[in-house]
Amino acid sequence: MKLSRKSDYALRALMTLVERFGKGPVSIRELAEKNDVPRGFLEHIMLDLKSQGVVKSIAGRIGGFLLARAPEEITMGEIVRHFDGLLAPIGCVSLSSYEPCSQEATCRFRRVLLDIRNYTAHKMDQANLAEVFGSKPVTPDEVFSSVFIGGDGI
Repeated sequence: MKLSRKSDYALRALMTLVERFGKGPVSIRELAEKNDVPRGFLEHIMLDLKSQGVVKSIAGRIGGFLLARAPEEITMGEIVRHFDGLLAPIGCVSLSSYEPCSQEATCRFRRVLLDIRNYTAHKMDQANLAEVFGSKPVTPDEVFSSVFIGGDGI
């Protein structure tokens, strides 16, 4: 699974709104600059999140965006599903975008992909924005751990 730019940028902006939760709106300019996101693209993303009831906006010079719900009530799964549509790594194990395959009855690796779908969905649905914001950033040592060296494509 790979997140789309929309999901990535939405989650970046939402982390800023979690950081500022209860302290007033954050301007689109600040959201774009702080998160290294093109402002025009972010405006569309934020309006989309507004239509979904994730954020609300306040007009005016000191306006901007803020969370419409508490950070504990918004999950990564909700955001990613909205922008990317599915969490399944392949269509034959997707609930919402199921694509039949002629090999389903005999496919052995489909089981692994189903497990990946279920694990990913569970992790993202359990990861509310408050908990995600409270976690430590990933370090280079974690990304380049010798446990996975040689795993091309990771």
